Amino acid sequence: MKELVLESKIMECQLEELSAPERQLIELAIASTDHSYAPFSHFHVGAALLLENGEMITGCNQENAVLPAGICAERSAIFSAGAQYPDQAVRVLAIAARGTNGELTDDPVTPCGICRQVIIETETRFKNPIRILLYGKNKVYVMDGIRELMPLSFTEF
Repeated sequence: MKELVLESKIMECQLEELSAPERQLIELAIASTDHSYAPFSHFHVGAALLLENGEMITGCNQENAVLPAGICAERSAIFSAGAQYPDQAVRVLAIAARGTNGELTDDPVTPCGICRQVIIETETRFKNPIRILLYGKNKVYVMDGIRELMPLSFTEF
């Protein structure tokens, strides 16, 4: 038996250290938390995408009493972008969240497993890694592709 050690490269920075377009995406993700519908979890998540053509698309989580009929913010944004701009690659994805207390989370939140798979398939479809910005009041995590969060991924059909 052989042990494999998998490493991820995730950078940690402050909001001010990011480029102006990246800060704008995070602000859009934060604003999108206000449009979230989360009557059950009270956990409001917003996402914003920068597409190859320069368009910015937002999304937010939408819950439903009949689980799993809701959708996460990341998938909401990615699917919206796919419907509006089907030939445009996603270049950057920003995610922000408000906890059950209504305040922005101190630390970044990460995409769920289903969203990670959707991001992987979006990267695979366009043959382009997506830069991911995970916002928290105390720090921002930055990674150059979802495989940093999910190094072993399913990409075959």
